[in-house]
Formats: sequence, C-alpha cells, structure tokens
Amino acid sequence: MKVNFVILLVVLMSVLVACSSTPETTGKDAAPIVFVSIVPQQYFVNRIAGDLVDARVMVEPGADPHTYEPKPSQMAALSDALAYFAIDIEFEEAWLARFADANPDMVIIDTTEGIEKMPMLFEDSHEDEEEHLDDVDHDEDELDPHVWVSPALVKIQAQHMYDSLVEMLPEHEAVFTENFITFVGEIDALEADIEQALVGVTSRKFIVFHPSWGYFAAQFDLDMIPIEVGGTEPSAAELSMIIDEAREEDIHVIFAQPEFSTKSAETIAREIDGEVILISPLAYNWLENLQQVAQSMAEVLSQ
Repeated sequence: MKVNFVILLVVLMSVLVACSSTPETTGKDAAPIVFVSIVPQQYFVNRIAGDLVDARVMVEPGADPHTYEPKPSQMAALSDALAYFAIDIEFEEAWLARFADANPDMVIIDTTEGIEKMPMLFEDSHEDEEEHLDDVDHDEDELDPHVWVSPALVKIQAQHMYDSLVEMLPEHEAVFTENFITFVGEIDALEADIEQALVGVTSRKFIVFHPSWGYFAAQFDLDMIPIEVGGTEPSAAELSMIIDEAREEDIHVIFAQPEFSTKSAETIAREIDGEVILISPLAYNWLENLQQVAQSMAEVLSQ
C-alpha cells in the first residue's frame, strides 16, 4: 500500500512538472505570429517565410472581405502578433486602428504602398455607362481594392512582405531571400503562361458579377463588364442592358463568385442561353488559382 502511494506521488509530480514547463517551451519554440487580411496573402507569406512564421488570416474562407467583422478570438490573438500585413480592403478602414490599440507593439505594413489604384467603376465597362449608373448610389472616388488578382502587383506586395520580414527577423534573411526569389520567378512564369493562353482569344470582353478582376483585366488587355455596381444588385433595367450587351458581344458565359449570390448571374445566363462559371479571387493557392482562372477565361473568350 505504501509502495503504491509512493508511485502515485511520483506520477503526480511528473505531471505537474510537465504541465508547468509546457507553456515556457511552447512560447520559446513557437513561430512568431503575423496576421494578414485575406487568404491569398497567407499564401504569399507562407511562400516567403515557410514555417518560420505563423501566418493567420483575419477574413476567413467564404467570408466577404468588404464587410467582415473580426471575432473576439481573433482580436485576442492579435495581442501576440509581431506584424499585420494590410492590403487596403474595406473592413481595414474600420478595424486597423482597433488592431493597433489591441497590440501597440505590432507592426502594421501596407503591402499596397506604391501601387496606383484604379477606380472601382470603369468608364468603358458598358456602352452606356452613364445611363447604367444613374440610379446607383456609389462613391465616385472609390478605388478598386482587388490588387492581388494582378501578378505584376503581387510582386510589389511580396516585395513589401519580404522587406518587412527581413527587418523583423534578420536571422532568417537567407531563407527569406531564397524563397522570395523562387516565388517571384514563379510569378514571372505565370504571367508568361497567361499572356500565351490569351493570345488567340476572339473576344477581349467578359461579364462578371462582382467587379473583382479589374486589375487582372488591365494587365492582360481584357475588358471586364460588371453586373454589380457600387455594391448593389442591378435593377431590372440594368439587367436588361447587360443582357443586350451580352447578346451583341456574343457572350455566353457569366463569371460569378462563390462568396456572393449568383441570382443575377443566373438570370442573365438564362436569357442569353448561357451558363454561370464560378471563379474566386480568394483561393489559398493563388498561383494555381490564377492559372485556372486564366485557362477558363481563355476557353470562354475563344468560343
């Protein structure tokens, strides 16, 4: 009986020692936490830093980055973050200051610095653009935040991430540099592949529900026709106008985004005897996703 008591006491002491030492070990060995706003940014950080940092996403998969509100658990996690890589999307306007208050020591990096933003609405998106926008409540100075759909602009964002990571974690500069060079090389190859895929297309115009692909269109000489304008569903008159334009341009595919309603896209597709194809600018594997989007567009625009 005495022997059993001694054994039990030894076991309990071992457990207590292990428990007391676990937080210290975990805290010492854990990778520094950095936050990003959207999923593609997490991919960028992971390509540059690998497992040397713990990259966490604020706007979770499937959520709308225009209206997202962080969870209490995410706000709590920010208190331990080394940095926040901002990308100048809508929810940041309301929350970045609160993020800074939650962790005054956290470095906030604007990864869009040096990027010239385009207006969210394009003058040449529709033949009668003024008529299309007459009843739409929007900010004429609103700029398009979707800079990550352009490979050329992603290289600028990746450069900001690389520079900041080297500055914050100089002991890992060699790894960051090697990974960054590899990543930029793959982006260069992606640009060449997309340009080649679009060489023989018979039309440069495509219809999309949410105007997420403006920078992609600008880089590769395409013309994006958005259904949603100013964050609102189109009116019956606006739908009719887009349907007429689709027929005139012989367009039979409407690109929609899984994060938004496809109702308007499906309505137009029915009227033009076409189909809806889902593409998302928010997929994690940005490189692979953009390759697939480009292939889809090349196939559609070649019909």
